[in-house]
Amino acid sequence: MDELRGDEAGQAGALVEAAAEADGVAPLSEHALLALRAGRGGLVVRDGGAVAGYAHFDPAADGEPAAGELVVHPEFRRRGHGRALLGALREKAGGPLRVWAHGDLPAAAGLAESEGMARVRALFQMRRPAEGPLPETKVAEGVRLRAFEPGRDEEAWLRVNGRAFADHPEQGAWTIDDVREREAEDWFDPSGFFLAERGGELVGFHWTKTHPGGIGEVYVVGVDPDAQGLGLGRTLTLAGLHHLRDSGLGQFMLYVDESNTAAVRLYESLGFTRFAVDVMYGAPE
Repeated sequence: MDELRGDEAGQAGALVEAAAEADGVAPLSEHALLALRAGRGGLVVRDGGAVAGYAHFDPAADGEPAAGELVVHPEFRRRGHGRALLGALREKAGGPLRVWAHGDLPAAAGLAESEGMARVRALFQMRRPAEGPLPETKVAEGVRLRAFEPGRDEEAWLRVNGRAFADHPEQGAWTIDDVREREAEDWFDPSGFFLAERGGELVGFHWTKTHPGGIGEVYVVGVDPDAQGLGLGRTLTLAGLHHLRDSGLGQFMLYVDESNTAAVRLYESLGFTRFAVDVMYGAPE
């Protein structure tokens, strides 16, 4: 098992695409894909000189255990490469490790069970068609919606994001580098990044994202805890959905933690239904 070499990034990217086509689900998160492109945190297993499997690793931080994701090329499966990658992630972690399995595929569940790992978290992907009833956006008195302005709003957004997701192990820990990395992506569009202000202060946001195939994503919605009770979550969500529909997209998608029952209920009330599940495995509790 070795660290990913710079000249292998293309092979690893092709591996990810082949797995997505074979399995019908992307095998890595956006976070892991961005790290792959930048050459950060990657492990590979080789077979006959080819990159047969890839794993992303995030070290433990801020009280959260180390985490990882892994994928094996469809042509090199059933040769022990997935187990080898998992073993390498565990060795690198040197302690507790949690691993994401995107799509909750049977092979991933079987590997986790055989390695003594249990389901510790689930992330729902929900979808709905853009056509059909969509309530109008109603903004609370004293609140103003506007578009994000690159070069001006990053630090204020980071403060609210950190407060809104203080208990979220990934989203709440974003840094300015995470924001700028996404601002450099082709899909970034500040006109689809909505901010809510009250008294001149940022109190909430809805960042939308577009995908190939006419899919618009509720990328992330957050509300400052001090602004709870104003219905901003629903307001911001609807503002983004209307924007995506007006842009000509045919379908909406989003990700929401299984445990966030209030958000799940909100999205269900807006016509979203469960489409897929990502599962995190770790030590049994």
